[in-house]
Amino acid sequence: MGKIIRTDMKFTYNYLALGLLITGIMATSCGDDKPNKPQTPTAQPTQQVQQKPYVTPPAFNVDSAYAFLAKQVSFGPRIPNTPAQKKCAEWLEAKLKSYTPDVIVQTATVTAHTGENLPMYNIMARFKPESSNRILLCAHWDTRPFADMDKNNKNARLDGADDGGSGTAILIEIARLLAQTPTEAGIDIVLFDVEDYGTNEGGADSYCLGSQYWSKNLPVPNYVAKYGILLDMVGAKGAKFAREGYSMQVAPSVVEKVWSTAKRLGHGAYFTDEVTPAITDDHVYVRKYTGIPVIDIINYGRHNGETGFGSHWHTRNDNLANIDKNVLTAVGQTVLDVIYNE
Repeated sequence: MGKIIRTDMKFTYNYLALGLLITGIMATSCGDDKPNKPQTPTAQPTQQVQQKPYVTPPAFNVDSAYAFLAKQVSFGPRIPNTPAQKKCAEWLEAKLKSYTPDVIVQTATVTAHTGENLPMYNIMARFKPESSNRILLCAHWDTRPFADMDKNNKNARLDGADDGGSGTAILIEIARLLAQTPTEAGIDIVLFDVEDYGTNEGGADSYCLGSQYWSKNLPVPNYVAKYGILLDMVGAKGAKFAREGYSMQVAPSVVEKVWSTAKRLGHGAYFTDEVTPAITDDHVYVRKYTGIPVIDIINYGRHNGETGFGSHWHTRNDNLANIDKNVLTAVGQTVLDVIYNE
């Protein structure tokens, strides 16, 4: 994932709290100056709100997820227009079809900012397609074509174990569990291709070509989801997930739902209360072209230093040795708990 930070959308909870406080003060101080007449209290009918019973989701099997991650890496860098891309796409399709018959492979040729024509494979797996109450889960599965943040070899290819592989692995494991234990809501898993081919010089739209194409050419006519969750770089050692700025702008209630769930499950050390600047990622384009509010669970924030991303980001150190099963578990189990209680 090579992202452009959208600093124009930066804000924090402190600013939000201040705004709410000022609004409250204005509401109480700018009313009618006439003396208030005493009001006779009126009895209001008591309404009982029926709470939906909590659903215990299946346990996230991190060893299974890790095996799916290692399998992706075994193909080599999944760079567009390489044999590894085609082989991995075929494996992803077959694996998801083993869990649901409703798998759509969206193929097209997209044009990179360099003018190159790149084959693209977006893969969508649907669970309970008849349900109108739908949740979208997504990740990108391709890898960056060069290690531009590597100090020694910026032209090297990288494994993309975290950046691409980790989110995809978690979603495949979730698909396996959905096949065994269906949710009440319909779930759609979309694996986007050609996410990481862009550059800052090429501009924000040079990234996320797969999600841009999918969002403009929905493979399911009139597709609608209640909200979406994007997983990006969700497996590295030392990862922490702040509340990303664009997610907070378009779907703050979904962010709160996911982060409070993580804390309840004991994963609060990974899901922090920091609010970061907004970044350009797949969730921006899904929202822009479909209207579906999507949040981004991504390892980005002050803990990573100057770039905001981990030291392995866009380097040859983005490999299996850098993957932490505890991080995969924290993200996977949190997402499971959210979708099984939707």
